[in-house]
Amino acid sequence: FNCSDGLDYLAMGKFFKGLASAGAWACFDEFNRIELEVLSVIAQQILSIIRAVRGKMKRFVFEGTEIALIPTCYVCITMNPGYAGRSELPDNLKVLFRTVAMMVPDYALIGEIMLYSYGFVDARNLSV
Repeated sequence: FNCSDGLDYLAMGKFFKGLASAGAWACFDEFNRIELEVLSVIAQQILSIIRAVRGKMKRFVFEGTEIALIPTCYVCITMNPGYAGRSELPDNLKVLFRTVAMMVPDYALIGEIMLYSYGFVDARNLSV
């Protein structure tokens, strides 16, 4: 799901209710576009689900509603830091996610290896 600065905690709460009750996964792209005040509430919502999963609960109260919990639910996020209009994640939200750094792949090397695997003898020159 592509996030925007128009998202509020109520909309995210609906997402999280669905994820928790279905045991589904979701990836929220450009998560740091959401306003800082909303991110703080989202951190509490995610923490509520994490505590229920760790407590091996079958049902739990989320945002005032009792819902079934399927513990396979999972939330991941992507961020593009440094862009205009992007928030730094609050500390209480940062601790809920594992950081993974990404980089641009070396397409020439990938092409070279693919060409060698297809039997090309001069794959290095063809891949550039």
